[in-house]
Amino acid sequence: RDSGTHIDSPPLFQKKISQGSGGWRDLMERWWRWRECGCSNVGGLNQDAVFSLAVVRIPTHCPPSSAGEICAFKIHGQELPFEAVVLNKTSGEGRLRAKSPIDCELQKEYTFIIQAYDCGAGPRETAWKKSHKAVVHIQVKDVNEFAPTFKEPAYKAVVTEGKIYDSILQVEAVDEDCSPQYSQICNYEIVTTDVPFAIDRNGNIRNTEKLSYDKQRQYEILVTAYDCGQKPAAQDTLVQVDVKPVCKPGWQDWAKRIEYQPGSGSMPLFPSIHLETCDGAVSSLQITAELQTNYIGKGCDRETYSEKSLQKLCGASSGIIDLLPSPSAATNWTAGLLVDSSEMIFKFDGRQGAKIPDGIVPKNLTDQFTITMWMKHGPSPGVRAEKETILCNSDKTEMNRHHYALYVHNCRLVFLLRKDFDQADTFRPAEFHWKLDQICDKEWHYYVINVEFPVVTLYMDGATYEPYLVTNDWPIHPSHIAMQLTVGACWQGGEVTKPRFAQFFHGSLASLTIRPGKMESQKVISCLQACKEGLDINSLESLGQGIKYHFNPSQSTLVMEGDDVGNINRALQKVSYINSRQFPTAGVRRLKVSSKVQCFGEDVCISIPDIDAYVMVLQAIEPRITLRGTDSFWRPAAQFESARGVVLFPDIKIVSTFAKAEAPGDVKTTAPKSAVLEEMLHNLDFCDILVLGGDLDPRQECLELNHSELHQRHLDATNSTAGYSIYGVGSMSRYEQVLHHIRYRNWRPASLEARRFRIKCSELNGRYTSNEFNVEVSVLHEVRVSDKEHVNHLIVQPPFLQSVHHPEARSSIQRSSVVPSIATVVIIISVCMLVFVVAMGVYRVRIAHQHFIQEAEAAKEAEMDWDDSALTITVNPMEVILMQCRELWEEEEEVEEDISSSSSDSDDSEDEEEEEVVGRGRHGQSGARQAQLEWDDSTLPY
Repeated sequence: RDSGTHIDSPPLFQKKISQGSGGWRDLMERWWRWRECGCSNVGGLNQDAVFSLAVVRIPTHCPPSSAGEICAFKIHGQELPFEAVVLNKTSGEGRLRAKSPIDCELQKEYTFIIQAYDCGAGPRETAWKKSHKAVVHIQVKDVNEFAPTFKEPAYKAVVTEGKIYDSILQVEAVDEDCSPQYSQICNYEIVTTDVPFAIDRNGNIRNTEKLSYDKQRQYEILVTAYDCGQKPAAQDTLVQVDVKPVCKPGWQDWAKRIEYQPGSGSMPLFPSIHLETCDGAVSSLQITAELQTNYIGKGCDRETYSEKSLQKLCGASSGIIDLLPSPSAATNWTAGLLVDSSEMIFKFDGRQGAKIPDGIVPKNLTDQFTITMWMKHGPSPGVRAEKETILCNSDKTEMNRHHYALYVHNCRLVFLLRKDFDQADTFRPAEFHWKLDQICDKEWHYYVINVEFPVVTLYMDGATYEPYLVTNDWPIHPSHIAMQLTVGACWQGGEVTKPRFAQFFHGSLASLTIRPGKMESQKVISCLQACKEGLDINSLESLGQGIKYHFNPSQSTLVMEGDDVGNINRALQKVSYINSRQFPTAGVRRLKVSSKVQCFGEDVCISIPDIDAYVMVLQAIEPRITLRGTDSFWRPAAQFESARGVVLFPDIKIVSTFAKAEAPGDVKTTAPKSAVLEEMLHNLDFCDILVLGGDLDPRQECLELNHSELHQRHLDATNSTAGYSIYGVGSMSRYEQVLHHIRYRNWRPASLEARRFRIKCSELNGRYTSNEFNVEVSVLHEVRVSDKEHVNHLIVQPPFLQSVHHPEARSSIQRSSVVPSIATVVIIISVCMLVFVVAMGVYRVRIAHQHFIQEAEAAKEAEMDWDDSALTITVNPMEVILMQCRELWEEEEEVEEDISSSSSDSDDSEDEEEEEVVGRGRHGQSGARQAQLEWDDSTLPY
């Protein structure tokens, strides 16, 4: 050993070393060498000490006093939040501490290396000796600072009623704490009370009893969670459980009531409908949609115009004879029948019939004619039912032969036609039989019998049917017995003690017509029976592939087929209801949808219940038809006698309005809102002109209208002594133009003072009618005076328009110079007020004269030739009085200004003015004045 040198050995961390290891012997040898140097104590360690958490230094010889101290600890690692400080250099005791807050959620544990350094031999740290590396492992203890949170803010589940579920759904919560004690969810709990649900510690929710769709369709429950430290969730979660009924195959999402607003066009019936098959394997599907309108009118909503108007509207040839017209003075044979006036439907109860007057239908119908009708008929009562006559032409007296007849017998429609011997003399077809189910189904059907003898064809609802049985018979022997045409029964004139009706009809009839000499075309027949409402498909191009569809002729039934449920759903969503009438019949239309399903190779397939819905057609806005124009006027007698006559309605105007509620303004206003009238356009079907005060005398008066005016506007008219009737479906402007040409003529107007007429128009066969507009036309009579009279003057009629004479005018004016001015003023004012009242009465006379001048110029009538020797002049005496009053007023003002200075001069001037005024005022008195009047021809009215 070298006492001058010091052999430093590195410091060692004390640790427990098992006996027999090499480190223990090395340490002991060094320790003995250290003892030989005379160091009895090494860092406080004796030979009996056990190694602990201290650091010792064992040099090879005895060092100086500072060489055995520990000066620092060094931690190896990047950005570690720890530091080691020396507490005792001699003993080597140190402390490991955190430099910043430790967060378990950021890092649960740390592992790093630490080394110790002695103080060294010199002042610099480079001479320090370091120990071996020791590994430090630190675990961070967690604090329960976070509450559980659910992964979803809300949960939703759907369950089927009547089942107990092990788990309906699972809720899940998490905790951000780092330790297993605080980060794990140990329990879930349902906060909502009195609900049939439970939850386990894993978050599975189940129902504790069977749920009922009818009892409650939806449940909302709140659920909370607890961690293992029993800290509850910061916010509960909402769980919504919807209960659906037991899956039953059928159509979903459709409304039972469907409202239809008139004028809205084609409206989808089931815009959101879809089929629930409950996972059934469907291979094909057939859908039948049926609109049931048999209780609306005559089977559906049709135009309710009269039969003549409908025939005209559909382009039928003229010559139709209506056998069941509306009861009126001219068509009174239907007055005793039961009738539904709204639709002109006649009901026969088996006890009544109607006789058609002679001359309505010609005796010879020829070999071509057509019979049309609407009929509703049920099964005949009894086993052997009697014939039920619809139309019958039989002998009126003596015999009981049927020449032609249409009747129902045992639900068979039979048409009988027997020719006379003068028409045929061989065995010919006489009875034609049709057997159809529709004849006794208690539904409305449209029948057309086209006769082109010997061929007879039946059209029912537009379809053609040939007779299944035709029987022959001999012609009828000629005779001079008159025939009786009847409806609803057959007239039995012979073989009975008293002629009577027989073979009564039980059912309803409407629009029974006969057209001699012509047959109806298929186009006209289809038009007459066409419905104005039905089913429709919006956008046929957008139907899915593989969809087949079919409509019946009236479009009341639709059949669709397909093999894909999705395409069928989309196709049914496009089915719509349409009503093309401007004023449809309000009420219910039942709607039924039935389904037939086929499945893939299965004996049992799903059954789809029918859809029973209805379309509610709302009430249309009712129009208010108003007629207005000049309601009274005068015309000269000569115009009544002329070939053109007097135009009755020169300026008539037809306007239709409806009341529209005014848009609400201030919602706080409690006053009722006034209705606003808006004009609307629609058709008319007739206008009747009635004569008031007695019928027309055809010997001296009539109403006239050029037929060309009607034909140009596709209208017809009938004329009688009671008035004039214009009918046919046409616009209001067409009717206005025709009414402007209605003329009244009278060949003997001398005894006529005035004639009054009333006009009334209708839409939809009287469903909407106008006001009753009255017109009075008066006659202006001319009175001629003698040619010997020097002054010609006309006394104007009516009598209240007479010449006004003022013989006292001169004396009154003469006294004006001496009467006080205040009295004069009162007299003048009184006279002027009287003049004003009379002038207002005369005003209407002058307007009538001016109107006549304008009409005469428009008609371009020939000018009248005047005879100067018998010149008559109409003088309005009110003009004379007004002029006289005005001059008197001016005179009074002048008198008041000059009375003080020149009263005598004023009197003279007043006398002159008085003479001039009186001379003008008395021109109507024949021979009273000698002064001559000079007339200006340019101002004469005629």
